[in-house]
Amino acid sequence: MLTIISRYQAEYRGLVEYYRLAHDLSQKLTRLRWEMERSLVKTLAAKLQIPGPQVYKRYRATLIVKGKSYKGLRVTKEREGKKPLVAEWGGIPLAWNIGATLNDQPEQIWSTHSELEERLLADTCEYCGTHEKCQVHHVRALKDLQVKGRRPKPRWMVLMAARQRKAMVVCKTCHEDITWGRPMRRQETSTGFMHVKQVAEQED
Repeated sequence: MLTIISRYQAEYRGLVEYYRLAHDLSQKLTRLRWEMERSLVKTLAAKLQIPGPQVYKRYRATLIVKGKSYKGLRVTKEREGKKPLVAEWGGIPLAWNIGATLNDQPEQIWSTHSELEERLLADTCEYCGTHEKCQVHHVRALKDLQVKGRRPKPRWMVLMAARQRKAMVVCKTCHEDITWGRPMRRQETSTGFMHVKQVAEQED
């Protein structure tokens, strides 16, 4: 929970600080804040498997910033012999400040790169091995990989099921083929990976 809330707060703070010099800051970003909070609550609700209102009931807090109170969310993680870790959402005033110093750098987030981030940073397609505009393909649940029937599963689905992963880093070409349910245009050969069309041309 700490990581999720910290990431949302850091992203939102960065945007607010970047546009701090804009005179219509409040008008432009109030809707954004509402949308991000809605997304945050839904994410927490899915993670905890509870309704959205229960998220507010569990984490609602009053945040005091420069003497003013704001409604927000707060998660606290106690640590033995150390100060507790605290993550908050909200409490960022949307006040125009023409003399503000630009500070759009995200604040500290209580985590290092996740496994998925590390795989994405490797910039290698986990299906064909190429390094071409790698993206992440998601499925909603592992059970979605268990397709019933006698029809053979696509190889990408077999790989995800075997690794018990809901996300797979793939290149742009493979991602398009997976998304649209097309035959994969890339296949493994003894000398590397190439388009299926190229293989067919060689066989002819």
